[in-house]
Amino acid sequence: MQTNTPSRSAMQLTRRGKLALVAAGTVLAGTAVAVPLLGLGGFGESDPPTLVVPEGWRAGQIYDAVDKALALPVGSTRKSVGKAGLKLPGDAGGNPEGYLFPATYPLVEGTTPESLLRFMVDTANKRFDAVPVAAGAQRDTMNAYQTVTVASIVQAEAATGTDMAKVARVVLNRLQRGMPLQMDSTLNYALNRSTLRTTMDDIRLDSPYNSYQRMGLPPTPIDNPGEAAMHAVLHPASGDWLYFVTVKPGDTRFTSDYSVHMRNVADFNAAQAATEGSQNQGQSQNPGPGRNQSSGPGESDGQGPSPAG
Repeated sequence: MQTNTPSRSAMQLTRRGKLALVAAGTVLAGTAVAVPLLGLGGFGESDPPTLVVPEGWRAGQIYDAVDKALALPVGSTRKSVGKAGLKLPGDAGGNPEGYLFPATYPLVEGTTPESLLRFMVDTANKRFDAVPVAAGAQRDTMNAYQTVTVASIVQAEAATGTDMAKVARVVLNRLQRGMPLQMDSTLNYALNRSTLRTTMDDIRLDSPYNSYQRMGLPPTPIDNPGEAAMHAVLHPASGDWLYFVTVKPGDTRFTSDYSVHMRNVADFNAAQAATEGSQNQGQSQNPGPGRNQSSGPGESDGQGPSPAG
């Protein structure tokens, strides 16, 4: 499938050490911008309750959070998508993934799933229109929807603005070279999970979101990115990087040289082994709930992180 990278059996795609996906219903203070009421009505002297949607949440997580916030039966918000009249790009095919903008939303009297989803999509359109999406996309021969899709990958793969700009460059470099993206984050989306581990069986998955097997971008965004991720795609760092790996938190290494990347992977594996050894020792001394929770960067069948992201 690719001519400029080693065989797929020899590589696995990198990602940041910790995915920016949070359990549905969790409120993360400071992770989402506040959205003004925009004429939805007031609560008199008191402030209305709010729903915080952090950067990187998937549509399914947001639907569940809206159900919970509005005290509705599970699945109510998901069922309301088709009748909400959302102003989405034609390429979206009615799927709001990527356009449910991360922010703090007021839950004023009379709020419904439809009105809240419209509010989110309208906010995304306003925020995305406020930056030169079309001009930035044109530089890389992408339309606005594809730009949001790349931003969603960047959101899942990077933790800081600096790393986001570099990850964006890796994605663009691989697309321009006709290389598969090989991002574990797209596989996680296909499998509806946020695990940090990817197996060889996983990368054989028959899915348009399997960027190990499929060329180009996934058919939709894989989460709902914030402005920082969009900015990174519109203003990517300069570099010829094709690979990256987060050896440990705060130590993400980018390179265009596969042999250098494999040395970085070896450092990652050593750090991972040391971390797991320490955890296993602690677990044997302190058995109890949470012992099987994964931590640290993901890995594929013990071979370490994969090449692109």
